[in-house]
Amino acid sequence: MVLPIAKWVGKVAVVTGASSGIGAAIVDRLIEKGVFVVGIARRVELIEKRAKSCTAKEKLYAVKADITKEEEILKALKWVEDNVGPIHILINSAGVILLKGLTETSTEDMKTTLDLNVLGLSIITREVVKMMQAHKINGHIIHINSTLGHQVISHAFSIYPATKFAVTALTETLRQELNSLGLKIKVTSVSPGLVATEMTTLNKDILPEAKEMFDKIAILQPADVVDAVVYALSTPEHVQVHELTLTGL
Repeated sequence: MVLPIAKWVGKVAVVTGASSGIGAAIVDRLIEKGVFVVGIARRVELIEKRAKSCTAKEKLYAVKADITKEEEILKALKWVEDNVGPIHILINSAGVILLKGLTETSTEDMKTTLDLNVLGLSIITREVVKMMQAHKINGHIIHINSTLGHQVISHAFSIYPATKFAVTALTETLRQELNSLGLKIKVTSVSPGLVATEMTTLNKDILPEAKEMFDKIAILQPADVVDAVVYALSTPEHVQVHELTLTGL
């Protein structure tokens, strides 16, 4: 898919969860399009490795941060603003999935999932909106959601669907808030079905029950999700894509 996103060339995009999977695929596409990308992840060495292969025209910066820790989020965003520039695009791709039932899920795993999928996403979104507002930037915020944020198809994902339902609600509450403030900042939820990543079908430690379930579902590739992200970014100023749902055939 070839879509024009020339308006974002030379602008700064922050991508969380940028070390692998959907996040890494988004990073690759955006730097190819001329966007200055800051990849945030705990496994920052994977982003640094990708940065070494960039051409002279491609800009990729690697920042280590744990999105479950507010102080690390704030430190990372300050570094971006001071060293790269104010943020025009935020793509919240960091997340974790649980492949077990609620009765088998530890309290620690519940807290980690909520901290990353909901609270971390909310904190970094809050701070980036403030930055965009301060710099008078008509930016774009994209949440990588899930079809499980709209419909529960199995008990075998514990509280993961609940966190994604929260992202669906947060997308709408933010849209309403931005409108009430008169800000021209777009917010989009991209909700893919099953995507081949190291958290799902490429997970070597996946439980037999989960593998059996995945084998019955049509699988998307990270590039499919990237196409949806680029489409949302390519829309004209007066168009906001609120929700994009992707499923395999």
